[in-house]
Amino acid sequence: MRLPELLAPAGNLEKLKIAVHYGADAVYLGGKAFGLRNLADNFTPEEMAEGIRHAHAHGVKVYLTVNSYPGNDDLPSLEAYLEEVAPLPFDAWIAADPGVIGLIREIAPDRTIHLSTQANTVNWRSARFWQQQGVSRINLAREMSLAAVIETAQKTSVELELFAHGAMCISYSGRCLLSSVMSGRNANKGECSHPCRWNYALVEETRPGEYFPVVEDDRGTFIFNSRDLCLIEHLPEIVASGVAALKIEGRMKGIYYVASTVRAYRAALDALAQEGEAYRFRPEWLEELCKTSHRGYTTGFLFGQPREVGQEYHSAYLRSHQFVGLVEEVHPDGTATVGVRNRIRRGDHLELMGPGMRTDTVTVTDLTDDAGTPLEAANPNQRVRMSIPGTAAPLDMLRREG
Repeated sequence: MRLPELLAPAGNLEKLKIAVHYGADAVYLGGKAFGLRNLADNFTPEEMAEGIRHAHAHGVKVYLTVNSYPGNDDLPSLEAYLEEVAPLPFDAWIAADPGVIGLIREIAPDRTIHLSTQANTVNWRSARFWQQQGVSRINLAREMSLAAVIETAQKTSVELELFAHGAMCISYSGRCLLSSVMSGRNANKGECSHPCRWNYALVEETRPGEYFPVVEDDRGTFIFNSRDLCLIEHLPEIVASGVAALKIEGRMKGIYYVASTVRAYRAALDALAQEGEAYRFRPEWLEELCKTSHRGYTTGFLFGQPREVGQEYHSAYLRSHQFVGLVEEVHPDGTATVGVRNRIRRGDHLELMGPGMRTDTVTVTDLTDDAGTPLEAANPNQRVRMSIPGTAAPLDMLRREG
């Protein structure tokens, strides 16, 4: 069975290394401008070079996002930026705007180009058009059904990429104007302020200041707020459709989200490859995804137009576990150096998570600082030593329920 590539977000160098550690086949990242996540940490050219070296050393591909929609005034700086990063050995560049694609062809004519979902490819004729322009892979619009994906794969020979997991924009394929109107930040230039996540009420024109609640739940009304996409329960159908890559959204999310989502999808894909027709879905994969911060899950448009529960709006993030520490170094004496991300106390019962759904329990019985001074508790940004199970490895994570 030919598995699709598992493509993970890398909002900074640390997230790139986490994605590699937990099993991604490829990562996508952006520079300080001209991507659609300019508010993420992103990469300097020097960090890009380091990230590429690290990923390639582990057999992982790296794609550069240049998928914003620049205006005329942006073109000189875009050209300078592309010339600066052109020598770096990215495996592909991801673009959406035809003018940007043309400029890439001028500056780096041999560069592999992937088409961003922002190009809104919703049918096989569009896919065939982009293939004729030399695009080697197309990230399909999230509005496509599985039947449409299958038909597109049958009628083209271009690689197809499908979003499998993460937040979904309320607007058609991400073409949102809310942020520009309400905050002056242009979502299509990478500066979205996410007004679709804000709380709204109704005001009648002749009664200004008098707010009428549109009741959804006791936290308010979030009428633009989509559930998050999650397709892990449908991997056999998706793999059989012929897609070349499955993409996880989330360059602005934390390393815990990257680790948890990548390891769950990696485990499911590997099981599918190993078991073939005997494959069965494991509930623990979905349980793992529910341990990250999310808005409830939906399959989006994969099985037709979402209705009611399929696209039910939800006001608050669901969160069952808290990421508390990152293993930085494992020592021969059975202890580890841990970078603290949320408060850890002596006596805490923690869960250690590693690649391949490897999981162990940890009770914090000993806790010291770098100098060996005993601690009752450690706070974020501290480095501590503590006993750890023998399976632990650097970049494993500790989390706490609740």
